Amino acid sequence: MNKLLVICGPTTTGKTSLGIRLAKKFGGEIISADSRQVYREMDIGTGKDITGGVWRTIRRRKKEESQGYWEVEGVPIHLLDVVEPSKDFSVKHYYDLAWSKIRGLWQKRKLPLLVGGSGFYIKNVIDGVDTREIPRNPELRTKIGDWFPQKLFDCLAKLDSEKAASMNRSDRNNPYRLVRAIEVAIFKKENPSWRPPKQPKSDSLFIGLKAPRKILYQRIDKRVDQRLAQGVEEEVRRLLEKSYTWQRSALGDTMGYQEWRPFFDGEETKEKVIELWKNAEHDYARRQMTWFGRDKRIHWFDITKEGWQDEVEIRVKNWYHQENGQES
Repeated sequence: MNKLLVICGPTTTGKTSLGIRLAKKFGGEIISADSRQVYREMDIGTGKDITGGVWRTIRRRKKEESQGYWEVEGVPIHLLDVVEPSKDFSVKHYYDLAWSKIRGLWQKRKLPLLVGGSGFYIKNVIDGVDTREIPRNPELRTKIGDWFPQKLFDCLAKLDSEKAASMNRSDRNNPYRLVRAIEVAIFKKENPSWRPPKQPKSDSLFIGLKAPRKILYQRIDKRVDQRLAQGVEEEVRRLLEKSYTWQRSALGDTMGYQEWRPFFDGEETKEKVIELWKNAEHDYARRQMTWFGRDKRIHWFDITKEGWQDEVEIRVKNWYHQENGQES
C-alpha cells in the first residue's frame, strides 16, 4: 500500500523543519496542512517564515501552478498561496487539492508528507469527512449568518439533537461550525438517500510534536514578537489598502490579523493587540493538543528532549521500509 507520512501537533513545535529533514532523507515532498497559509499575500501573520523569517528569499512559486508551490532547501512544499484572501476556500477544496498532490507524488514514487497543525484538514485527508461533499447553502448562510451562537445551537438541536449533543464548548460557541452543522442537517433531511463517497486508502504513519505548555507559550510569544519585527502591521495595512475587508475576507477570522481590527479602527493600542494575539495563539495551541490528543494513532515526541529528531528518523525509517508487516 502507498505510504503517507503525517507530521502534526500544536503551533511552534517545528513541524515544517522536521518535514524538510525527513523529506530530504526519504525522497519526499511536503503538502502543507495549514488552513490559513493557503491564502496569498497573508505571509507574515500566518507564519510562512519557514526558514526563520526569510520567506521572501526562498519562495519559488511556479507561475503555471495554481495550487501554490514553494521550495525550501530543495524540498517542494505544496498548497501554500492557493487562493486570494477574499475567496471562499472549504475543506472540500483542500481535500481535492491534497489528494491530487498525493496521487501525483505516488506516481513519481515520492513520499508525501502531510505537515501542519490544522487537525480537521488532516483528518479529512486521512479518514475522510462524510459531509465534505455537501454543498454550501448561500441563501441559508445569508439568513442565519448574523445569529448569535446560542440561537444557532438551539436551531441545530431541533434539527439534529445527536450532533448538537456531541459538540464541545468550543464548538457551541463557534458560529462557523454551527452554521455548517445546520447546513448539513438540512441537506440530509432534504436528501435522505444521499451517501458519502468512498475514502482513498493509504499506509499512514502519524508523528506528533509536543512540548510542555509553559515552553510552548514561550515559543509562541517569541514567534509573535518575530512577526512584529518582520512587519506584520504593515502587511495588514497593505491588505486593507487593497480593499480586503474584515467582513469579506480571511482577515476577519485569521489569527495574527483579526486582532489588529480594533487597532486600525482606532479603538485599541498596539500593546493590546499584541496581548490579544498572544492569548489567542495560546488558546489555539490548547485546542490543537485537545484535538490531536484524541487520536491514538499519533506517536508523540517531546521537542525539549535531547535526540528526539533521531528517534523520529528511526521510527520513520522502520515504517518506510516495511512491506507486508516485515521490516527490511
